[in-house]
Amino acid sequence: MSIGHAQQFHFGAGRAPAGAVRVTTGSMYNAAAGYGFEEGAVLKETSRGIGADSPFFFSVRLPEGNYHVKTEIASATVRVECRRLMVRDTVTGKVSFTVHVRDTLIRNAAGEVTGKVRLKPRERNYRHWDNLLTIELNGRAPAIRSLEITPERKAITVFLAGNSTVVDQDREPWAAWGQMIPSFFQSGKVAIANYAESGEALNSFIRARRLEKIISRMQAGDYLFIEFGHNDQKQKGEGVGPFTTYKKDLRFFIREARSKGGIPVLVTSMHRRSFDDAGRIIINTLGDYPEAVRQTAREENVALIDLNAMSKILYEAWGEAASLKAFVHYPANTFPGQPDALRDNTHFSTYGAYEIAKCIVKGIRDARLPLARYLMNDVPPFDPAHPDDADAWYWPSSPLKPALKPDGN
Repeated sequence: MSIGHAQQFHFGAGRAPAGAVRVTTGSMYNAAAGYGFEEGAVLKETSRGIGADSPFFFSVRLPEGNYHVKTEIASATVRVECRRLMVRDTVTGKVSFTVHVRDTLIRNAAGEVTGKVRLKPRERNYRHWDNLLTIELNGRAPAIRSLEITPERKAITVFLAGNSTVVDQDREPWAAWGQMIPSFFQSGKVAIANYAESGEALNSFIRARRLEKIISRMQAGDYLFIEFGHNDQKQKGEGVGPFTTYKKDLRFFIREARSKGGIPVLVTSMHRRSFDDAGRIIINTLGDYPEAVRQTAREENVALIDLNAMSKILYEAWGEAASLKAFVHYPANTFPGQPDALRDNTHFSTYGAYEIAKCIVKGIRDARLPLARYLMNDVPPFDPAHPDDADAWYWPSSPLKPALKPDGN
């Protein structure tokens, strides 16, 4: 179920359009109104609407579904939910994007509740399970003038199933490719629905009913991108392995997606940052799990994005020293509440996650997926052997600072 009409908001002084809700600096979120700013930022009215000298959040209560969002902003980078990137860099003017909103309930075709996703304790504070669309305005003195939210029923939904290397990481400085990829697609054409979660393997994703939730929302022509391996390889037991249980579970994901007319896409796991003694060659720490994905793609006639192969090229192009900027390596006290140095060779910085997302875009194009026609017109080809300059990367930090390292490694 979703709203059947547009919700419009006008921020600050000036004439509000007919039917628009006027929002003031004192419009803090409350359940009765179903919209409002979050506490924390010092808001002010300006000629550009309502703004602040620091990041701020505006939330609207919505039923789950896809929504088309049009907004007029100034000096802002736009993210939604758990730091999901929609509009990169600092933009002034009218922009639009398509966003997926979800809850934990599993419903059948008649809309009856048949179950619930089993969340981890850490997920209970995530913004993407809270029945709200939360928009983060960030950047250099960000401001917002108008906001319009309309149900979007024609866009293709791209569901993401994966682990901490895919999930919408909710805290700085961690990031993953799944939260960067929405910014590469045309508004109104594609909605990214990232259901990945830290620490998950194929079988635990199934047990938590995450796949069931995805399939309950899937429509014919939607996609399911499947990327696991880092946590699957740690599982032990008789018969457990890449060419046995892992391939069996991959085939189950494929069958479930196809049962709804969906298009499964297999993605091999990216490498960990593990160089040889000379600091030049990446060592494979994932065993046969990437090869098992490649085999399954051939056997099941499924499109493959070989992120494992591309990440090796990418990391070796950076080299051992420069690659530190792509991963979560920061001295102690770089962020509030971070007394110890961070040395994480599995999870990415925002820069690294964006470069991995570019590899995914390359994989979409190389696999000749019809989805490629909906990429933004200004997305250039990407060569992992020639990564972007890390020093040119701009990401204004969200005020949600680190608490826990993501599950899995």
